[in-house]
Amino acid sequence: MPRNPLPTGLYVITDSQLIPGPRLADSVARAIAGGAVMVQYRDKQHTAAQRAREAATLAGLCQRHGVPLIINDDIELACHVGAAGVHLGAADAAPGHARDRLGDEAIIGVSCYNRLENARQAQAAGASYIAFGRFFPSPTKPDAVQAQPALLADARRELALPLAAIGGITPENGTELVAAGADLLAVIHGVFGQADIEDAARRYAALFETDSAT
Repeated sequence: MPRNPLPTGLYVITDSQLIPGPRLADSVARAIAGGAVMVQYRDKQHTAAQRAREAATLAGLCQRHGVPLIINDDIELACHVGAAGVHLGAADAAPGHARDRLGDEAIIGVSCYNRLENARQAQAAGASYIAFGRFFPSPTKPDAVQAQPALLADARRELALPLAAIGGITPENGTELVAAGADLLAVIHGVFGQADIEDAARRYAALFETDSAT
C-alpha cells in the first residue's frame, strides 16, 4: 500500500475509441479541471510506440496537476513513463510482482469483479485499492459479471483498502455506490463520451462533496 492515502472521488479511465490520440491530453485535462482525482490510461488497440507516447504525455500532464496516473495492465509501461501505478485484471500479473517492479510507493489497483474472496487475496498480496463491478450495464464491458452495491458495504466492513466502483455509473446511480462505501467512482463513457467533459466530471465530483458535507 502506498504511504500516502489515495484521493477520494472521480477516477476517469480513457478509451481510445472515445478519445482519438490528438484529443487525448486535452480531454484528460478537461476531466481534471472538472474534478477528477485519478486518471487511468487504458488502450487495447494501438501500437506499443503510440501507447508509450500517449502515456508519457499523460504522465507529464497528471504530474503538473498533482493527479495520479495509473496504467491499465502494463507494468513495464507504467515504469517507463514514471506513472503513479498500474491497474491489474484477473489475467494480468500478480500484485506482488507489480509491487516488486514499481516500488513501495506505487499505486497497485486490482479488479475483483464481484468476488470478495478475490479482494481479500489482493489485499494480502499488496494491492493499494480494490475495484468491484460492473454495477450497472456498461458499453465498455457489456458481458462483465454483475456486482451488487451490498458488496461494497461488505468489503468496507472487512477490508482496509480504498474501494473503486466501475461499470455503467452515472451521476444519478453513483450516489447509491458512494453511500454503500465506494471511495472512487471509475468512469469512462459518463465523462469522455459527453459533449462537455469538464461539466460531466464536475457532476460526479459533486457526489463526493455532498457525501463529505453530511
